[in-house]
This record gives sequence, C-alpha cells and structure tokens, in this order.
Amino acid sequence: MKRPIYMDYQATTPVDPRVLEGMLPYFTESYGNAASNSHAFGWEAAAAVKTARERCARILGAEPIDILFTSGSTEGINLAVKGVAGARGAAGDRRGRIITCVTEHPAVLDSVAYLEQDGFDVVRLPVDADGRIDLAELESAIDEHTILVSLMAANNEIGTIHPIGEIGRICEQRGVLFFCDATQGVGKIPLDVRRDRIDILSFTGHKMYGPKGVGALYVRKAHPNVRLKCQIHGGGHERNMRSGTLNIPGIVGLGLACELARLEFETESARLRRLRDRLHRGITKGLDDVRVNGPLEDRLPGNLNLSFAYVDGEALMMDMKDVAVSSGSACNSTSLEASHVLQAIRPAEELQHASIRFGLGRMTTEAEVERVIELTTQSVRRLREMSPLYQLTKREGRSGPEVTDTSSGPDSAAGGG
Repeated sequence: MKRPIYMDYQATTPVDPRVLEGMLPYFTESYGNAASNSHAFGWEAAAAVKTARERCARILGAEPIDILFTSGSTEGINLAVKGVAGARGAAGDRRGRIITCVTEHPAVLDSVAYLEQDGFDVVRLPVDADGRIDLAELESAIDEHTILVSLMAANNEIGTIHPIGEIGRICEQRGVLFFCDATQGVGKIPLDVRRDRIDILSFTGHKMYGPKGVGALYVRKAHPNVRLKCQIHGGGHERNMRSGTLNIPGIVGLGLACELARLEFETESARLRRLRDRLHRGITKGLDDVRVNGPLEDRLPGNLNLSFAYVDGEALMMDMKDVAVSSGSACNSTSLEASHVLQAIRPAEELQHASIRFGLGRMTTEAEVERVIELTTQSVRRLREMSPLYQLTKREGRSGPEVTDTSSGPDSAAGGG
C-alpha cells in the first residue's frame, strides 16, 4: 500500500536512524539494570544513563543532576504540577493559586482541573488572536497565594512561541515557581533554563526524533532547591521523585536525540522555516480565503496551521488521503468539537472546523512540499465546487469569514519562528 506523505511532526516524529543505532546494543548486549551496582551489566547501564543525563542537561543549559527521566511529557507534566501542589500546598490549606493559559496542552489543563477540584485556585489566562498571553495580565494574576505558573514554550497546534524569558523574569521577581511544558520547544527553539529563569521543564523523546515512552523533567536542584511531592512510589529512583526501573534503551535514545538536535539546531531550523514558508506561499498562491492560525513571527519553524473557508477540515483530511496531516492535537483527535486552541483565538466559528495543521520535520523534502501544495489545492477546490455558499459568495464578490490577507506570507516576517 502506498504510504502518504508525512506532515504531522507535531504529533510525533520518526526515530532518527542514528538514534536507533545507538539504542540497539542496550536491548540485547548491555541490557543491565542501572540500579544493579554489583556487576558489569549494571555498571554499563549506569554509565549510559549518566551520558544521556549529561546530553539532556546540555541542550537546556542545566546541570546533569537536575534531570529526571520519565515515561514522557504527560507523566512529567503531572509530576511537575501535582508535585508542586503537594509540596507547596500546606496541610489542610488549598488556597494555593496556579496560573496557566487556556491554550495549554490537555495534560496541563486536566492536571490543574484535578487540583481545582481539591480546592486549589486556578487562573486560566486568555490569549489574543495569535495565541499570545498578555504579560500584564500574568503579573496582575500573581498574588501572595500563587505557588506555580505553568506556561508552555510553544503551542502544539498553532505554533505560537511564548516569551519564556519574560515570563521567567516575572515569576522570579514575584517569588513564584515557573514550570514550562517544552514538549514542542526542545531542539526547535532556543531554550536555556538559567537564562530564561525556568524552575521546572518537561519534554519527551518522540517529538524530537527519539523513541516513544521516554521523557525528561528538569527540576532545579540548587539556588534554591525545587521540591516536588513524589507521585510514583517504590524504590526511590530519580532523587526520590519518580520510582521505577529506568528504561535504558529509551534513555540512551533520548540523550542521542538531544545531542543531535543541539548540534544541528541552526541549520535545521533555517531549513524548516524555508520549507514551511514555501508551503504557505504555494497554497495561498493557488487558493483564496485561507487564514493563518497563529502568528507569522514567533512561530515554530515546522508548523503551519491554516483554515480553509467553506471547507470542513475532516472532509479535507479524508480527501487528502495521500497526505498525513491533522486538524488539531493528536491527544484530542477523536473529538468532534473544534480544537480548544482554535476556540481560544476566536476565528469565525466556521473556520474553527476548517483548519489543517501541517507539521514539517527532519525528513521532509522539497519534493514532498511541492506535492502537498498540489494535493491541498486540488482537494480544497474540489470541495468548494460542492459548496453552494462558496459559489454564492464568489458571485457576489465577497471575501470569506474573517480571512486574513494571504498575499504577504510568512517569508515577509523576519525570522518567522
């Protein structure tokens, strides 16, 4: 069966062959348990974990001791949010305030909702039409009961990059812990936990060409020490914050993925911006009434989220069977409701159901981009030919609902992501 062109890199990435090659010996040769300190098999495993911890720390500007290994970002987010609440919320006192944002990943939103039911005060900041928070609103939301600010580095659906350094500065000045879900950011945008004043940060392997089922959580060890209440007990692994036998092959792969992303960051970011802008120009050159969701600047290099007026997004994905794309977060792909992110940035309601997220990545080629331009244009035209509303609007010479001018394109914005 012919496989479609893959353009869903925000959902997951293939494992880089170089990462897989480095992992393989730890399945069948160096298969020891890192906690077995009485023989060579355990020593080999422990040495591999040490190297991976150093590589994960290096890409963040952190110390190796600050890195805890998890099963992925969802676990890391739960440990961060609930762990801070457990450690900072005084016994019997659930007035602690947690500040987040309406466009966060469901792992954050569901975690804070859980704590809200337990009596914590949760503030969900709104966003503007590009998915950005108002820093003045963040500052005013912080009060004497605030224990945590949880804001993502970059949005998984519309690619918006938050001003992490400014957020960290505000949190530091107000004496509040700052947790950053950097699942979409690590290896794609510049991040430095010291420079950006980040206290806790989560990321995962499968968003950066590493394996699924492994992630890391940065938890600052010193100046001052950040305390989390353990959520998984049984053995006291990972500084007594996350028990469980370490996934040695996965951890090795995560470390290698971090090292490759760090070394190839500049060239890969520039290449993805160029391909993304080419995709945007090609689609909007052949189609009218297309809206870009999210900003053209301060955007993930490989992300392009477009709404096509007069076309249903699900119908468009079915028609574009030779292209693997999504209409929103992979974690909410079974929902018939419009994405909570698109609802938050408030395009016209009909455009909320007309969006497609194109995710470009390390294996994306120029030939694939050109083919996707062709297939997308063909499918949108075909579906619009069946839309009486589109035909009527064109006869009357009107534009689509809240559609931005597509003549300028992302390449007109310096940097673009």
